Amino acid sequence: MGSHRMRTLRPWLLLAPTLALMAVLLAWPLGRVVWLSLQNYGLRELNRGTTNFVGFDNYVSVLTQPYLWTIVLPNTIGFAVVTVVGTVALGTLVALFLATLPVAWRYLASSAVMVAWAVPAITGTYVWVFLFDAADGLVTHALGGLGVIETGSVNWFLERWSFFGIAALNVVHHGFPFVAVTVLAGLLTVPTELYEAAVIDGAGAWRRFWSVTVPVLKPIFAVVTILSTIWDFKVFAQIFLMPGGSGTNREVFNLGVWSYIQSFAQGRYGLGAAIAVLLTLLLLGITVVYLRTLFVEEDL
Repeated sequence: MGSHRMRTLRPWLLLAPTLALMAVLLAWPLGRVVWLSLQNYGLRELNRGTTNFVGFDNYVSVLTQPYLWTIVLPNTIGFAVVTVVGTVALGTLVALFLATLPVAWRYLASSAVMVAWAVPAITGTYVWVFLFDAADGLVTHALGGLGVIETGSVNWFLERWSFFGIAALNVVHHGFPFVAVTVLAGLLTVPTELYEAAVIDGAGAWRRFWSVTVPVLKPIFAVVTILSTIWDFKVFAQIFLMPGGSGTNREVFNLGVWSYIQSFAQGRYGLGAAIAVLLTLLLLGITVVYLRTLFVEEDL
């Protein structure tokens, strides 16, 4: 009996240090945010060190604002959907291309691709802002030279759709190398016999991709999709650092930026924490639904 109990407890004892560290680094801050979201906590409470418990009033305030449903939530969900699809699609195409290269060129090209992922989001955002600068941007000058626009007359960051178009290019450019390298690693493990059998059966490149590559790499596609979804739903720097994204243009806020503005620009920390908790719940819900769908397909 004692030996059986020890075998049962041994894995938990080995995991205990990691679980304790995760509790300190993740569970404790998350718990503090949830507790803060239940308070009317502003600069007065911060200076006095007091609390003002209001229950779920902050959540009611957020959920009953038309601004959430007409601007912030569509921005968050729509932007994430576009960038996740773009990131996974571009990363997969690059991986398929890299897999066709000789080994030496594959390593060289993979290293070059990873440079985009190594560039900090802040640096990458300023590069894209420079490219689309209304007066001196490279894209602006190029389109002006082609006669598409009048140079200096178009500010790409004032209009909601063009703003998010630039932000989407930024996010996809920064995120596709991770997908490319991850999918490439999976492609190199696919048995060549499967492709040879598909060719004998008369399958073309498109058919081989959907009938051989996708089913074999489904777990990898699930991982990169979930990670990209989490990253793109909580995008902050790529929105906040663009002109208008830091508070002057409320048409381009997503949940992350709105939470920051409420907390640190307006001093309504409780309300900002409530928005952050709602964003976390949204991400958890999406992840659970996606995983359950994936497991159901595997059972079938």
